Amino acid sequence: MDLLQIGDVADRTGLSLRTIRHYEEVGLLPEPQRSSGGFRLYTQEAIERLLLIKRMKPLDFTLDEMRDLIDVRDQLASPRLSRAARADLTQRLRTYHALVEHSLAGLRERAASAEAFARQLGDEID
Repeated sequence: MDLLQIGDVADRTGLSLRTIRHYEEVGLLPEPQRSSGGFRLYTQEAIERLLLIKRMKPLDFTLDEMRDLIDVRDQLASPRLSRAARADLTQRLRTYHALVEHSLAGLRERAASAEAFARQLGDEID
């Protein structure tokens, strides 16, 4: 398993070192392993989690929602999940999917408004 230092993780994710550390502090990212020199060492799983968090951020997920969605996904990945637990978690995932779809609709509206405004300004320049 390849382990990466925080600078490499920042490069791969486009996140700042401070942001990565913050996500650790607030519990969105598990405490990383440390090298013998004390450097943080991250797994590919941690990088994937950071990329997931990065995708949630522009959708205005709260920290609690981010934590919960990460937890739901982690639990759903367990092969030993009971049928009832899986059904409950799947329903929670559906709720988050609906939230994302709603946020996406709002972003589309804002983008359309911004495009119209850009056209208007462009027309005033010409």
